Amino acid sequence: MRYAYALTGAMLLGGAAATMALQPSSAQVAQNEPGTMQATAPRAGAPLSFADMVAKLQPAVVNISTKQTIVQQQNDNPFAGTPFGQLFGFGGQGGQGGAPVRRQGASLGSGFIISPDGYVVTNNHVIAPGARGASVDEITVTLPDRKEYTARVVGRDPTSDLALLKINATNLPFVKFGDSTRARVGDWVVAIGNPFGLGGTVTAGIVSAVHRVTGAGTDRFIQTDASINQGNSGGPMFDLNGNVIGINSQILGSQGGGNIGIGFAIPAEDARPVIETLMKGVAVKRGYLGVGIQPVDDDIAAALGLPKDRGELISRVEPGEAAARAGLKQGDVVTRVNGKEVTPDQTLSYLVANVPPGSNARFDVIRDGKPVTLNATVGTRPSEEALANLNGPREGDDGLPDEGGEQRTAPAGAPLGLNVVPLTPQIARTIGVDSTVTGVAVARVDPSSDAGQKVRRGDVIVSVNRQPVRTGAELAAAVNAARSQGREQVLLYVQRARQGGGFIPVRIKN
Repeated sequence: MRYAYALTGAMLLGGAAATMALQPSSAQVAQNEPGTMQATAPRAGAPLSFADMVAKLQPAVVNISTKQTIVQQQNDNPFAGTPFGQLFGFGGQGGQGGAPVRRQGASLGSGFIISPDGYVVTNNHVIAPGARGASVDEITVTLPDRKEYTARVVGRDPTSDLALLKINATNLPFVKFGDSTRARVGDWVVAIGNPFGLGGTVTAGIVSAVHRVTGAGTDRFIQTDASINQGNSGGPMFDLNGNVIGINSQILGSQGGGNIGIGFAIPAEDARPVIETLMKGVAVKRGYLGVGIQPVDDDIAAALGLPKDRGELISRVEPGEAAARAGLKQGDVVTRVNGKEVTPDQTLSYLVANVPPGSNARFDVIRDGKPVTLNATVGTRPSEEALANLNGPREGDDGLPDEGGEQRTAPAGAPLGLNVVPLTPQIARTIGVDSTVTGVAVARVDPSSDAGQKVRRGDVIVSVNRQPVRTGAELAAAVNAARSQGREQVLLYVQRARQGGGFIPVRIKN
């Protein structure tokens, strides 16, 4: 998805030298040395065809469809938005007084039966309203023998994108969850679902990757090249033993939405506890720290003098939440949670989400280059809607001086390619940042600088290498201090309307 690899070759200087360079030590052989690859042959009992296995599994895989009602406000003024909008007696402001219009919508997806009495697992987005103003009126589960049942929602968990349905039936074919922790890259997998509404479609491929992180990082996925398309969502991914090791959930699609060989499934190890909780009629609860985080990439690592991909950087601490009560600070790098390393494959969000709310967790932190250990009583993760409301206000007119205007911008950030002005209450209001924010506002950015690719007019620089700045002179002093220490980059903490705050590494101009 986002990785590129390059190989470089070296010229061999002579026959003897070439022999020495190419021959490994006697204790080590090439990974693909003939005679060492028995593991690539089919294991004992592996099928030459998937047909027998699919014949047993397919009856438990179902089609899920919804009927939805979508309510849209109509514009009864055909001239709305034009200079003639109010000239012909149409009511309302700009002609928005039309009666709401109701239309019917639908969605299609997949699922699988996990008990003979009719419990069905699927993705939450399969049964969720498909548009703003929509409501789901009916959910229908269709079995491979074309029998249809009206389903009720037992429970749903938007964070994991899982839902549990129930149909009134008995003696149904069903399948069981397997152990996804044993899945290895290269293992065969089979996906069954209803892509594009085509019932009972079977595809096969391999496990392309495990612990793949997408989105907010609270979940990890199994990546596969088995063909998964629109409508496969909620369907099962089977191993060669016929066990469900994943629930097909996402695709990285082409512009037309088709399969390009990159699909993602929720591992059974993560899905099973959620489904068991929903079956009990209990809401799923996850741990919550109350922080904004950023990965420690190459640039941030260089600015902080840390190894890359070690831990995650705290960019924001929510007042009154678990992190604030435990003493975590903006700029801390969390490297471990309860002894488990924070890595790109095992994110801080994932580790914290799996800590039971109300329990204590130990956090290993690097603060200003020094190790610190903190203990926090983990809170309960809010709903996705509540988390979305934590975003800042929308941007408006920035209110910053134009180039050549009366108020001159301070060139103190010139080594970064930035010109800044003091953040006044008026500027804070116009650029949409909270009145409690302190720092300097960016008025001009040199597009040829590194900052020109990362910082924009209207951003507020709150700190440089975790040192607060309130004037152009303080900004310049912080940049010069980093340069005197041999640093090629500085780490800015930038507050931006709508998107909140975050750390941005910026290279110092020569």
